Amino acid sequence: MTTLRFGLIGTGHWALQAHGRGLVASPHSELVGVWGRSPARAAEVAGQLGARAYEDLDRMLAEVDAVALAVPPDVQAELAVRAARAGRHLLMDKPMSFTAEGARQVVEAVDEAGVASVVFFTARFRTDVEAWTNEVAAKGPWHSGHLEFYANIYQAGNPYGASNWRRERGALWDVGPHALAALLPVLGPVSALSARRGPTGSDTVHLLLDHGPSRGSEAAGPPADVVSTSVVSLSLTMPAAATGNQFVLRGDRGTVTRPETAFEAVDAYLNAVAQLVGTAGAGSRSHPCDAHFGLQVVEVLAAAEVALGKPGTQVRH
Repeated sequence: MTTLRFGLIGTGHWALQAHGRGLVASPHSELVGVWGRSPARAAEVAGQLGARAYEDLDRMLAEVDAVALAVPPDVQAELAVRAARAGRHLLMDKPMSFTAEGARQVVEAVDEAGVASVVFFTARFRTDVEAWTNEVAAKGPWHSGHLEFYANIYQAGNPYGASNWRRERGALWDVGPHALAALLPVLGPVSALSARRGPTGSDTVHLLLDHGPSRGSEAAGPPADVVSTSVVSLSLTMPAAATGNQFVLRGDRGTVTRPETAFEAVDAYLNAVAQLVGTAGAGSRSHPCDAHFGLQVVEVLAAAEVALGKPGTQVRH
Protein backbone atom coordinates (compact mmCIF):
# COMPACT_ATOMS: atom_id res chain seq x y z
CA MET A 1 0.00 0.00 0.00
CA THR A 2 1.23 3.47 -0.84
CA THR A 3 1.80 6.31 1.62
CA LEU A 4 0.10 9.67 1.29
CA ARG A 5 1.33 13.03 2.53
CA PHE A 6 -1.37 14.59 4.71
CA GLY A 7 -2.19 18.07 5.86
CA LEU A 8 -4.30 18.44 8.99
CA ILE A 9 -7.00 21.12 8.96
CA GLY A 10 -8.10 21.82 12.53
CA THR A 11 -6.50 22.44 15.90
CA GLY A 12 -9.02 21.35 18.55
CA HIS A 13 -8.90 18.45 20.99
CA TRP A 14 -10.29 15.92 18.50
CA ALA A 15 -7.97 17.20 15.76
CA LEU A 16 -4.96 16.57 17.95
CA GLN A 17 -5.92 13.39 19.79
CA ALA A 18 -7.57 11.43 16.96
CA HIS A 19 -6.62 12.88 13.60
CA GLY A 20 -3.18 14.23 14.43
CA ARG A 21 -1.92 11.33 16.53
CA GLY A 22 -3.50 8.87 14.10
CA LEU A 23 -1.74 10.40 11.11
CA VAL A 24 1.59 10.32 12.95
CA ALA A 25 1.12 6.70 14.04
CA SER A 26 -0.12 5.32 10.71
CA PRO A 27 2.40 3.58 8.44
CA HIS A 28 0.30 4.77 5.50
CA SER A 29 0.52 8.52 6.12
CA GLU A 30 3.11 11.23 6.54
CA LEU A 31 1.85 14.26 8.43
CA VAL A 32 3.36 17.22 6.59
CA GLY A 33 1.65 20.14 8.24
CA VAL A 34 -1.18 21.69 10.22
CA TRP A 35 -3.40 24.63 9.33
CA GLY A 36 -6.01 26.27 11.54
CA ARG A 37 -8.00 29.46 11.79
CA SER A 38 -5.76 30.43 14.71
CA PRO A 39 -2.10 30.53 13.58
CA ALA A 40 -0.90 30.42 17.20
CA ARG A 41 -2.92 27.30 17.94
CA ALA A 42 -1.79 25.71 14.65
CA ALA A 43 1.82 26.27 15.68
CA GLU A 44 1.15 24.69 19.07
CA VAL A 45 -0.51 21.59 17.62
CA ALA A 46 2.09 21.23 14.87
CA GLY A 47 4.83 21.39 17.48
CA GLN A 48 3.24 18.57 19.48
CA LEU A 49 2.95 16.43 16.36
CA GLY A 50 6.37 17.17 14.90
CA ALA A 51 4.88 18.82 11.82
CA ARG A 52 5.03 22.23 10.16
CA ALA A 53 2.49 24.93 10.93
CA TYR A 54 1.11 26.66 7.84
CA GLU A 55 -0.42 30.12 7.86
CA ASP A 56 -1.46 29.82 4.19
CA LEU A 57 -3.91 26.98 3.52
CA ASP A 58 -3.31 27.02 -0.24
CA ARG A 59 0.40 26.60 0.39
CA MET A 60 -0.26 23.51 2.47
CA LEU A 61 -2.67 22.11 -0.12
CA ALA A 62 0.03 22.47 -2.75
CA GLU A 63 2.44 20.34 -0.71
CA VAL A 64 0.24 17.37 0.31
CA ASP A 65 -1.68 14.52 -1.32
CA ALA A 66 -4.61 14.45 1.12
CA VAL A 67 -6.16 16.42 3.94
CA ALA A 68 -7.73 15.37 7.22
CA LEU A 69 -10.45 17.76 8.34
CA ALA A 70 -11.29 18.13 12.03
CA VAL A 71 -13.25 21.37 12.15
CA PRO A 72 -16.86 22.28 13.04
CA PRO A 73 -19.41 21.10 10.46
CA ASP A 74 -20.44 24.65 9.58
CA VAL A 75 -16.97 25.30 8.10
CA GLN A 76 -15.94 21.79 7.05
CA ALA A 77 -17.91 21.67 3.79
CA GLU A 78 -16.36 24.88 2.43
CA LEU A 79 -12.84 23.74 3.30
CA ALA A 80 -13.44 20.24 1.90
CA VAL A 81 -14.62 21.71 -1.40
CA ARG A 82 -11.52 23.89 -1.53
CA ALA A 83 -9.24 20.91 -0.89
CA ALA A 84 -11.03 18.67 -3.40
CA ARG A 85 -10.77 21.32 -6.11
CA ALA A 86 -7.03 21.40 -5.39
CA GLY A 87 -6.99 17.66 -6.18
CA ARG A 88 -6.53 16.44 -2.61
CA HIS A 89 -8.10 13.28 -1.20
CA LEU A 90 -10.38 13.90 1.79
CA LEU A 91 -10.59 12.31 5.24
CA MET A 92 -13.49 14.19 6.80
CA ASP A 93 -15.23 14.13 10.15
CA LYS A 94 -18.93 13.67 10.75
CA PRO A 95 -21.31 15.26 10.02
CA MET A 96 -20.00 16.49 6.69
CA SER A 97 -22.10 19.67 6.96
CA PHE A 98 -25.09 21.08 8.82
CA THR A 99 -26.99 21.43 5.55
CA ALA A 100 -27.80 19.08 2.69
CA GLU A 101 -26.72 21.78 0.25
CA GLY A 102 -23.29 22.06 1.88
CA ALA A 103 -22.82 18.29 1.80
CA ARG A 104 -24.02 18.20 -1.81
CA GLN A 105 -21.34 20.73 -2.76
CA VAL A 106 -18.69 18.45 -1.27
CA VAL A 107 -20.00 15.50 -3.30
CA GLU A 108 -19.96 17.56 -6.49
CA ALA A 109 -16.40 18.77 -5.84
CA VAL A 110 -15.18 15.24 -5.06
CA ASP A 111 -16.79 13.82 -8.19
CA GLU A 112 -15.52 16.61 -10.44
CA ALA A 113 -11.96 16.34 -9.08
CA GLY A 114 -11.94 12.53 -9.08
CA VAL A 115 -10.48 12.33 -5.56
CA ALA A 116 -11.11 9.67 -2.91
CA SER A 117 -13.14 10.54 0.18
CA VAL A 118 -13.87 8.96 3.55
CA VAL A 119 -16.03 10.30 6.38
CA PHE A 120 -14.79 9.16 9.80
CA PHE A 121 -17.82 7.61 11.49
CA THR A 122 -15.76 6.28 14.39
CA ALA A 123 -17.44 2.93 15.12
CA ARG A 124 -17.67 1.99 11.45
CA PHE A 125 -13.87 1.79 11.41
CA ARG A 126 -13.61 -0.53 14.41
CA THR A 127 -12.67 -3.92 12.98
CA ASP A 128 -15.09 -5.80 15.25
CA VAL A 129 -18.03 -3.52 14.43
CA GLU A 130 -17.14 -3.57 10.73
CA ALA A 131 -17.22 -7.37 10.72
CA TRP A 132 -20.50 -7.47 12.69
CA THR A 133 -22.14 -4.94 10.35
CA ASN A 134 -21.19 -6.92 7.25
CA GLU A 135 -22.39 -10.17 8.85
CA VAL A 136 -25.83 -8.93 9.93
CA ALA A 137 -26.38 -7.03 6.66
CA ALA A 138 -25.85 -10.29 4.77
CA LYS A 139 -28.34 -12.09 7.05
CA GLY A 140 -31.18 -9.61 6.48
CA PRO A 141 -33.83 -8.54 5.95
CA TRP A 142 -34.54 -7.33 9.48
CA HIS A 143 -37.97 -6.34 10.68
CA SER A 144 -36.88 -3.53 12.96
CA GLY A 145 -33.98 -1.95 14.77
CA HIS A 146 -33.63 0.01 18.00
CA LEU A 147 -30.55 2.11 18.64
CA GLU A 148 -29.86 4.10 21.80
CA PHE A 149 -26.89 6.47 22.04
CA TYR A 150 -27.10 8.08 25.46
CA ALA A 151 -24.14 10.18 26.57
CA ASN A 152 -23.37 13.08 28.89
CA ILE A 153 -20.58 15.36 27.69
CA TYR A 154 -21.09 17.91 30.46
CA GLN A 155 -19.40 15.97 33.24
CA ALA A 156 -16.21 17.38 34.74
CA GLY A 157 -13.19 16.71 32.58
CA ASN A 158 -15.07 15.93 29.36
CA PRO A 159 -13.31 17.94 26.62
CA TYR A 160 -16.38 18.03 24.36
CA GLY A 161 -18.61 19.86 26.83
CA ALA A 162 -17.02 23.18 25.81
CA SER A 163 -17.69 22.59 22.11
CA ASN A 164 -19.86 25.47 20.86
CA TRP A 165 -21.40 23.57 17.97
CA ARG A 166 -22.31 20.59 20.17
CA ARG A 167 -23.97 22.92 22.67
CA GLU A 168 -25.91 24.63 19.89
CA ARG A 169 -26.87 21.63 17.72
CA GLY A 170 -27.03 18.89 20.36
CA ALA A 171 -27.17 15.13 20.11
CA LEU A 172 -28.98 15.02 16.77
CA TRP A 173 -25.96 16.36 14.92
CA ASP A 174 -23.20 14.96 17.16
CA VAL A 175 -24.15 11.34 17.82
CA GLY A 176 -26.94 11.16 15.25
CA PRO A 177 -24.39 10.56 12.46
CA HIS A 178 -22.96 7.58 14.38
CA ALA A 179 -26.45 6.11 14.74
CA LEU A 180 -27.25 6.46 11.04
CA ALA A 181 -23.86 5.07 10.04
CA ALA A 182 -24.77 1.94 12.00
CA LEU A 183 -28.36 1.64 10.74
CA LEU A 184 -28.22 2.45 7.04
CA PRO A 185 -25.82 -0.32 5.92
CA VAL A 186 -28.08 -2.91 7.57
CA LEU A 187 -31.64 -1.62 7.11
CA GLY A 188 -31.21 0.45 3.97
CA PRO A 189 -31.84 4.12 3.13
CA VAL A 190 -34.39 6.16 5.05
CA SER A 191 -37.58 6.83 3.09
CA ALA A 192 -39.63 8.65 5.77
CA LEU A 193 -39.25 9.80 9.37
CA SER A 194 -40.83 11.50 12.34
CA ALA A 195 -39.08 13.06 15.33
CA ARG A 196 -39.81 14.14 18.89
CA ARG A 197 -37.82 15.93 21.58
CA GLY A 198 -37.17 14.47 25.01
CA PRO A 199 -37.69 16.11 28.40
CA THR A 200 -37.48 19.89 28.68
CA GLY A 201 -33.95 21.01 29.47
CA SER A 202 -32.32 18.08 27.72
CA ASP A 203 -31.13 17.73 24.12
CA THR A 204 -32.62 14.22 23.91
CA VAL A 205 -34.34 13.40 20.61
CA HIS A 206 -36.18 10.32 19.37
CA LEU A 207 -36.49 9.39 15.69
CA LEU A 208 -38.83 6.90 14.04
CA LEU A 209 -37.41 5.89 10.66
CA ASP A 210 -38.82 3.95 7.72
CA HIS A 211 -36.15 2.17 5.69
CA GLY A 212 -36.73 1.36 2.03
CA PRO A 213 -37.83 0.68 -0.56
CA SER A 214 -34.26 0.79 -1.79
CA ARG A 215 -33.36 3.74 -4.03
CA GLY A 216 -30.86 1.73 -6.03
CA SER A 217 -27.98 1.92 -3.56
CA GLU A 218 -25.36 -0.78 -3.85
CA ALA A 219 -25.02 -0.84 -0.07
CA ALA A 220 -26.27 -3.93 1.73
CA GLY A 221 -29.87 -3.58 2.87
CA PRO A 222 -33.32 -5.14 2.56
CA PRO A 223 -34.84 -6.05 -0.82
CA ALA A 224 -36.80 -3.30 -2.56
CA ASP A 225 -40.19 -4.70 -1.47
CA VAL A 226 -39.30 -4.79 2.22
CA VAL A 227 -39.82 -1.80 4.52
CA SER A 228 -38.13 -1.96 7.91
CA THR A 229 -38.51 0.49 10.78
CA SER A 230 -36.10 1.69 13.41
CA VAL A 231 -36.27 3.79 16.56
CA VAL A 232 -33.29 5.97 17.41
CA SER A 233 -32.83 7.68 20.77
CA LEU A 234 -30.02 10.21 21.17
CA SER A 235 -28.74 12.39 23.99
CA LEU A 236 -25.68 14.30 25.13
CA THR A 237 -27.39 15.31 28.39
CA MET A 238 -28.52 11.98 29.79
CA PRO A 239 -27.96 11.65 33.57
CA ALA A 240 -24.53 10.11 34.05
CA ALA A 241 -25.93 6.99 35.73
CA ALA A 242 -28.15 6.29 32.69
CA THR A 243 -25.63 6.63 29.86
CA GLY A 244 -24.84 3.81 27.46
CA ASN A 245 -25.19 2.61 23.89
CA GLN A 246 -27.17 -0.29 22.45
CA PHE A 247 -28.11 -1.41 18.92
CA VAL A 248 -30.62 -4.26 18.61
CA LEU A 249 -32.02 -5.84 15.44
CA ARG A 250 -35.09 -8.09 15.23
CA GLY A 251 -36.14 -10.32 12.35
CA ASP A 252 -36.92 -13.86 11.22
CA ARG A 253 -33.57 -14.98 12.62
CA GLY A 254 -34.42 -13.66 16.06
CA THR A 255 -32.69 -10.87 17.93
CA VAL A 256 -29.08 -9.74 17.59
CA THR A 257 -27.26 -7.06 19.55
CA ARG A 258 -24.16 -5.24 18.41
CA PRO A 259 -21.18 -5.83 20.71
CA GLU A 260 -20.28 -2.74 22.74
CA THR A 261 -16.71 -2.87 23.99
CA ALA A 262 -14.19 -0.26 25.05
CA PHE A 263 -11.90 0.99 22.31
CA GLU A 264 -9.46 3.77 21.49
CA ALA A 265 -10.65 6.23 18.82
CA VAL A 266 -7.16 6.49 17.38
CA ASP A 267 -7.22 2.75 16.57
CA ALA A 268 -10.36 3.25 14.50
CA TYR A 269 -8.74 6.26 12.89
CA LEU A 270 -5.75 4.18 11.81
CA ASN A 271 -8.18 1.92 9.96
CA ALA A 272 -9.82 4.94 8.32
CA VAL A 273 -6.44 6.24 7.10
CA ALA A 274 -5.54 2.84 5.70
CA GLN A 275 -8.87 2.59 3.88
CA LEU A 276 -8.61 6.06 2.35
CA VAL A 277 -5.04 5.42 1.22
CA GLY A 278 -6.03 2.02 -0.16
CA THR A 279 -9.00 3.49 -2.03
CA ALA A 280 -6.88 6.26 -3.51
CA GLY A 281 -4.08 3.88 -4.42
CA ALA A 282 -6.42 1.47 -6.17
CA GLY A 283 -7.77 4.25 -8.35
CA SER A 284 -11.24 3.70 -6.89
CA ARG A 285 -13.38 6.58 -5.72
CA SER A 286 -16.10 4.52 -4.05
CA HIS A 287 -16.10 3.64 -0.35
CA PRO A 288 -18.94 2.61 2.03
CA CYS A 289 -18.31 5.78 4.06
CA ASP A 290 -17.47 8.17 1.24
CA ALA A 291 -18.86 11.66 0.61
CA HIS A 292 -21.97 10.22 -1.06
CA PHE A 293 -22.80 8.29 2.12
CA GLY A 294 -21.97 11.38 4.17
CA LEU A 295 -24.54 13.32 2.12
CA GLN A 296 -27.14 10.61 2.73
CA VAL A 297 -26.59 10.95 6.49
CA VAL A 298 -26.82 14.75 6.40
CA GLU A 299 -30.06 14.60 4.39
CA VAL A 300 -31.67 12.45 7.10
CA LEU A 301 -30.43 14.70 9.91
CA ALA A 302 -31.66 17.84 8.13
CA ALA A 303 -35.09 16.24 7.62
CA ALA A 304 -35.18 15.23 11.30
CA GLU A 305 -34.37 18.79 12.33
CA VAL A 306 -37.37 20.01 10.33
CA ALA A 307 -39.58 17.29 11.83
CA LEU A 308 -38.55 18.32 15.35
CA GLY A 309 -40.15 21.70 14.73
CA LYS A 310 -43.55 20.17 14.10
CA PRO A 311 -45.86 19.79 17.13
CA GLY A 312 -47.06 16.35 18.13
CA THR A 313 -50.68 15.28 18.45
CA GLN A 314 -52.11 16.31 21.82
CA VAL A 315 -53.61 13.59 24.02
CA ARG A 316 -56.83 14.63 25.76
CA HIS A 317 -57.64 13.21 29.19
